[in-house]
Amino acid sequence: MDCDILVIGAGILGLSTAYHAKLANPGSRVTVVDRFGGPGQGNSAKSEGGFRNLFTSETNFLLADSTIDWMLHLEGNLDHHVGVSRIGYLFLLSEKQYSEQRRAWDRIGTRAEIQVLEREELEKRIPALVTQFEEDDEAELMGIRDIEYGVLGEKCGTVNADAFTRAYEKLFLGLGGEVQYGTEVTDLVVKPKLELKIPGEPFVWQDAQIKGVKTNRGAIEAETTVVAAGVWSSMLMDPIGVESHMRPKKRQIFAFKDPRLGPLFHVEGLNKYGSMPLTVLPKSNILFRPELSEGSIWMACADDLGRGFRLEDNPQAEEDYYTDGVYHVLAKYFPCFKDLRPMNSWAGQYAINGFDELPVVKSIPGMIYVGAASGSGIMKSDAIGRIAAALYAKEEKAELFGGRKFRASDLGINNRQAERETLII
Repeated sequence: MDCDILVIGAGILGLSTAYHAKLANPGSRVTVVDRFGGPGQGNSAKSEGGFRNLFTSETNFLLADSTIDWMLHLEGNLDHHVGVSRIGYLFLLSEKQYSEQRRAWDRIGTRAEIQVLEREELEKRIPALVTQFEEDDEAELMGIRDIEYGVLGEKCGTVNADAFTRAYEKLFLGLGGEVQYGTEVTDLVVKPKLELKIPGEPFVWQDAQIKGVKTNRGAIEAETTVVAAGVWSSMLMDPIGVESHMRPKKRQIFAFKDPRLGPLFHVEGLNKYGSMPLTVLPKSNILFRPELSEGSIWMACADDLGRGFRLEDNPQAEEDYYTDGVYHVLAKYFPCFKDLRPMNSWAGQYAINGFDELPVVKSIPGMIYVGAASGSGIMKSDAIGRIAAALYAKEEKAELFGGRKFRASDLGINNRQAERETLII
């Protein structure tokens, strides 16, 4: 064998898995391959980098909360500067939304730190926010509703996704792990467990397994192959009849830097930075957050119905998506965005699991699949890597950072035990 564990994909999930597998198996040869020239070049580094532990699903809460603890430990105790900023998450809600979600927020509040702010308090703390549209015909036409509540998550914020991914690479290499960039995997190699050297193997009467890959630089044999290629995973798995449980969908980010946005960096009592938290508007899944390192605002919007599933190697942001759509909602709630255009924009892709919006970590003979993170791979990455490493070791439970246990098969398919998430952005 060329290696004991071969990981396809140097994104956040691939490198987290590689690090934890190598940490648990120091004598094993663990190799990561990626077609790009560096870590996180697919979609990881394009992430807006938000993290939260506000989930209705207990499974999601455990994955995210333990990963947040790891992020804080990584930066605070291990001196890896990954840009963790606990600016918080602020969900702005209409009366109807809060009423419908009240039980969910009450449940979330039993395990996560939240504050519920009423309209008067929001207006006091955020002077730039417009909460009422009583005589605004345009707002009524657009379905924009008054804001009556805000739910603030305190153990939430942002991380530099690129720096976080590179930190995993550095930790992995420090253990003696190997990385090969510019290596494109073209095929997963299926062979019989017991090879008879007969042309046409494996036959239906033979037990088959994955025994490595073909790449643009030659074949690599591996005892176990980990597919962590994000939205590209299905290109490798479909030809051998293995389900990836995800479909790719484009997501876009628009960045703004203008003195008129100054009020968003001078807010009282929401976080220690005196800035807006990552803020989710009550309309159209629009969110924005301050990028404190450069004094800019990053804005995103998760459009679902009408946005097709399509794999794109180099997705591009669409200017009219902002100017014709998002802008009109954003400027209603925050008039400081009026007449502003983005200084920069980019796009990446989510690997969306449309069934329960949770990641998948499953094994087949000779292979482990890690993916379908549905846009939350960054904030759950450490837990997912630990679960994949436990699955490789055939351990019943993974130990998440901080000591909490998680059954390794719970993110699989055959014995899946995961609550469907309802708080989706």
